[in-house]
Amino acid sequence: MPSTKKNPWLWVPSLYYAEGLPYVLVMIVSVIMYKRLGVSNTDIALYTSWLYLPWTIKPLWSPIVDALRTKRFWIISMQLIIGAGLGGIALTIPADAYFKLTLGFFWLLAFSSATHDIAADGFYMLGLSDHDQAWFVGIRSTFYRLAMITGQGLLIILAGFIETTTGPVPAEFTFTVNPGVQQERMVQPDSFRIVLQSNEIGIQNYPEKIEVPTDLMDKNKVDSLVSFAQNWNENHGFTVTEEASINGGTQKRHEPSWFAKIVTQPLENFLRSNWGKSAQKTARTAEVGRAQLVYLHLSNEPPPDEEIIVNFSRASGDKSIAIIEGSRFIITRENWQKPCLTVIQLDPKLQTASSARFIARGGNIRLSWIVTFLVLGALFIFFLIYHKFMLPFPASDKSSGQGSTIFGEFFITFASFFKKKGIWSILAFLLFYRFAEAQLAKLAAPFLLDVQDAGGLALTTGQLGFVYGTVGVLCLVFGGLLGGFLAARHGLKYWLWWMVLAINIPNAVYIYLSQAMPQDLFVINVAVALEQFGYGFGFTAYMLYMIYAADGEHKTAHFAICTGFMALGMMLPGMLSGWLQDIIGYENFFIWVVIATIPSFIATKFIPIDADFGRKEKGTK
Repeated sequence: MPSTKKNPWLWVPSLYYAEGLPYVLVMIVSVIMYKRLGVSNTDIALYTSWLYLPWTIKPLWSPIVDALRTKRFWIISMQLIIGAGLGGIALTIPADAYFKLTLGFFWLLAFSSATHDIAADGFYMLGLSDHDQAWFVGIRSTFYRLAMITGQGLLIILAGFIETTTGPVPAEFTFTVNPGVQQERMVQPDSFRIVLQSNEIGIQNYPEKIEVPTDLMDKNKVDSLVSFAQNWNENHGFTVTEEASINGGTQKRHEPSWFAKIVTQPLENFLRSNWGKSAQKTARTAEVGRAQLVYLHLSNEPPPDEEIIVNFSRASGDKSIAIIEGSRFIITRENWQKPCLTVIQLDPKLQTASSARFIARGGNIRLSWIVTFLVLGALFIFFLIYHKFMLPFPASDKSSGQGSTIFGEFFITFASFFKKKGIWSILAFLLFYRFAEAQLAKLAAPFLLDVQDAGGLALTTGQLGFVYGTVGVLCLVFGGLLGGFLAARHGLKYWLWWMVLAINIPNAVYIYLSQAMPQDLFVINVAVALEQFGYGFGFTAYMLYMIYAADGEHKTAHFAICTGFMALGMMLPGMLSGWLQDIIGYENFFIWVVIATIPSFIATKFIPIDADFGRKEKGTK
């Protein structure tokens, strides 16, 4: 006879580690993967924000989990589907239409993970006594956070390591500005011949030594140079237009919808003309800063069927020297014998000697993510087998078999939630408390990864894994632990406004990062740590208030409804954040994020809350 009780240490940590991993993969790792694969911020934010939907609406199918089969069955079944979904992502990354295909598997992961959450949380309450539930609540939270560290940190570092080790030797060169120098005459790209250097594949640049004068150039000539580079790169397969990338390599033209014509296009034009990335460049003179064409190429033939992604960026030096065309290239055996073209331009105000260091890094980015997701798929098959034998068989874990009764009770429970006193203030708090954070969360990783010329900090994938996924998550956990400790001592109401300040004000560090663009990793780590600590501390208020709002006869169901509104409050602002950033640039976007904290303060002002809620009762140990 199967055991009805097993040592909780054998299954609680692994169950909540397995619960946290799919969530962080869908919400965060997907963003980083798509950014490395060249998807635009607009599409990343829009399509990955929709992935919040299953967690938003999961209360709607929780009765099915109760009515059909056991919680144990649902846990094991969902882990099987999650493992298969991870394998599906790995197998579709090489496809031309990888964006659509992998997004479909991420949807499968999202629904499976949300269902797994319902079953795991219910099983936790059935498999443990009241005392054990209270004792293990910290353990389950810790292993859930460890899953976040694994997803945001270790997995990103693994992908970055594979990307680096499978890539060619990087090319580094100094771009020197000298007022009196004569500009070197370039060989036409059609006439350029690549001379094999060695058996080792490396990235090389031409000219090898780049020195340009400060003389201004005719604007039409610069525009022609940029247009020539764009057409050359597209015609030789070095770059793919965004729409063509999403549609699997075939570019399709669509007439804009009536909503786009009436609303989004006029709004976009207004934002772009007033606060856009080029709004400050108002000079309409016939002459602009000098532009220089630079060729990048491989020193040897790449392996068959291998796609080498080359990312070109400014590594250090004068920010007046910027890439205006060509920062990401796809090199294969079919096009490696031709050079990739990039255009570097000087600020017209730069009239003195200066320099900047540029670097071109390459790697098999698709292979790095294929291996990462195959490892994850194997891990979930292990979880499936492990939990098949280690999860207990609680006597109370059984299907009700009364679907109609459960559905009827569910609608009564759902209606009672909206009859709570102050429900509109509660809903406003759930939707707007993280209004700014929802937008920041979608663009923080792309900002850290983006090249400096696009306004980002140009971190490598491995550096991002350490900064955002390890240091950031550790500070997030510490902030959450401190918030819970202080709320237990003095009550939520005592610390509420400090927590509101903590979750919102540190967002301003991204204004500093986007304007100062520091190259020191220590400074970047400190800034991200501060913002994540504030988020962890401030999010405590949100979690505790959901418990407060759910209190009553239908506590479990009402808490599930609260989590649905929590996910909705993250999903909707996140969907528009990439579109907005793409129009106004990172600097103005982060200023907007700080302005967007205002609804959080207003919503907090009007929520009903008991002064003693959360405070440890006197006389209790």
